Amino acid sequence: MNVLVTGSNGQLGNELRLLSGQYPEHSFLYTDIAELDICDKTAIEELVCKNHIQLIINCAAYTAVDKAEQEQQFAFKLNAEAVGNLCEVAQNNKIFLVHISTDYVFDGLKKGPWLETDKTNPFSVYGKTKCKGEEIIQQHQLPSLIIRTSWLYSSFGNNFVKTILRLSHEKQHLNVISDQIGAPTYARDLAKAILQIISTGKLPKKPEIYHFANEGKISWYDFAVAILEISGSKTPINPIPATDYPLPAPRPANSLFCLDKIKKDFGISIPFWKDSLKECLNIILKNR
Repeated sequence: MNVLVTGSNGQLGNELRLLSGQYPEHSFLYTDIAELDICDKTAIEELVCKNHIQLIINCAAYTAVDKAEQEQQFAFKLNAEAVGNLCEVAQNNKIFLVHISTDYVFDGLKKGPWLETDKTNPFSVYGKTKCKGEEIIQQHQLPSLIIRTSWLYSSFGNNFVKTILRLSHEKQHLNVISDQIGAPTYARDLAKAILQIISTGKLPKKPEIYHFANEGKISWYDFAVAILEISGSKTPINPIPATDYPLPAPRPANSLFCLDKIKKDFGISIPFWKDSLKECLNIILKNR
């Protein structure tokens, strides 16, 4: 297939670029804002027709969670309206869409892992705009996958892993929230899963939602402890409640996903979170 990847300068886009050479049967076209503004429907139409695109992986998103509280219009434009543009172009040209979404579509109040069928109820502007993007895809009844992920990190871009590493050198001790739980997602594992899925030939004829994160259940504090431990840092770290670290946008207290559906439907094996963290940290520390 001819595959268009939008938002390709982000964490997931970069990982897809690295791994796509393992799938020579597909031809990949990588774009970011400089090459394609997905808020411009005409530009999308021209690009997909010129390059005979058959599948789009939409990694483009407004992801500045706290900033979104002030930049509501821009966040909505990129996370919802632009998704509508992709849907219309995809529908007109019989293109399959893979769209990346987030745990923030949930309120985080459930006790157990979130199922794909659970009711969405976002608290933050970011979560509301991403939820609207999902709704637009479902309204179009487009052949598509919506893949929700959580706590994304990689050796590319800015993320929690890199922040903790930096702060461990800058501060005498760290305070990290211990009462928000979930599982981190190594962007390389998600990229592998997406590439495996699109190569199965089992793509659905209507929108299907899947959850993907690494295996396991931890808090942000647990995650930070593991980062320091693996990197060899001796910086002391203290667990704190979320109420001690107020942020403009509310975070879900529980972001843990049930992963059964994606594993069953596509035969995907998902690594344990700590194994993937070690792999990523090896790359980060080696490149320092």
